[in-house]
This record gives sequence, structure tokens and C-alpha cells, in this order.
Amino acid sequence: MNQILLLLLLFTFGNACNKKDIMPASTTYSYLALGDSYTIGEMVPATENFPNQAVTIMKSEGYNFKAARIIAKTGWTTDELENGIAAANSLEPISSNYGFVSLLIGVNNQYRGRSVANYRSEFEELLKKAIKYAGNRPGRVVVLSIPDWGVTPFAAGRDRAQIALEIDAYNAANKEIALRYNVHYIDITPWTREAASDNSLLASDGLHPSGKEYKRWAEALKLFFKTKI
Repeated sequence: MNQILLLLLLFTFGNACNKKDIMPASTTYSYLALGDSYTIGEMVPATENFPNQAVTIMKSEGYNFKAARIIAKTGWTTDELENGIAAANSLEPISSNYGFVSLLIGVNNQYRGRSVANYRSEFEELLKKAIKYAGNRPGRVVVLSIPDWGVTPFAAGRDRAQIALEIDAYNAANKEIALRYNVHYIDITPWTREAASDNSLLASDGLHPSGKEYKRWAEALKLFFKTKI
């Protein structure tokens, strides 16, 4: 009986040790968000972008989260985000032990007509950096898919179907890379396409998401965060 009990204890301990991505509930959590206008929250108050909403939700549920560090700018492509990260690091060194890191980038590559092949290589390098900033723990990194701006009023007069096809091609690339590196993936693109018939999901510029739309992304992030706590 004692031998059976010992084996059970060793099995339980072994399983616990394998759960390297799980953080104790008493931890103070940190979150780094990398991206472009969709991450910084163009046209909405800073409190309504999805990284800040996610932190607010987690705090409201009793988790001790630091303010999100956001490295993002409207209009950035993958190479510009790479340069932005370097500039941010020179001003305030970026920790390599963030509890969580998100990456959402690529819409401006598509908008400028760049190739998916070019995007793939630059996105992969950014994802490697994101994993490094999460302490080389891919399980704490999440990639969000690129929204489809082709459904918005801003795209009036453009080939909306072609935009959708290109966005899908970009997302197929970032999803394949994300899964290959064993990071979490959240497909927000179908939600953004609902803006075709629901203007409340758009900011006043008729292009970027509203705080209401960002809340859905934040709720999805919350679910991801809680799997690691």
C-alpha cells in the first residue's frame, strides 16, 4: 500500500513539474503587446484598446496585473514593428520574462501590397522575439489574426472580395507559423467581418474597431490568460 501511495505521489509531482507554463494565482502578472493600430487602439481611448481592456478585466476578477506595455503604432508593417521594438528597447529595456506577450501585425503589409512570402519571414522573426520576451516559453505567447478592413466603409469602392482573400492568405501564414512554434492563436477575423452589418463595431473613422469590438478580443485574451494561472 505504501509503495502504491509513493508511486501516486511521484506521478502527481512529475505532472506538476511538467506544467512549466502554469503560474501561481498569487503572482503579479506582466503583459507585453506588440502590433500596430489594432493594438494601440487607433481612434478609441487608451483604456478601450484590447490590451488595456484585458488587463482591466483580469484585475476586476482579482488578478494582480501590471499595466500592459504596448509597443505599437498606427501604420506599422512587420519591419517597422521590428524597428519600433529596437527603439523602445533602447529607451527602456524590454524584459525577457513577461508573463504574457501578444503579437498582432500584418494589415499594413497587405495594404501596401507586399507579398505573403515577405510577410512570412518577417513575422516569424517577430514571433521569435515575442517568445524570447516571454522567457522563451511559447505557451505564454498569443498571436491574434489580422482583421478584415475590407468590410468597413473606408474600403468603399475597393475590391472587398480581393481584400478578404489577401487577408485570409496572410492569416493562413501567421497561423501556420504560430502553431509551428506552439504559441496560442486567436482568430478574431470572423468577428471583424460582422462590422459589415454592425457599425457599432467600428470607431468613428469607419475603419478601426470600436471599444465594443476590442472587448471581444480582450475577453478571448482573458480566457487564454486564465489557462496559465
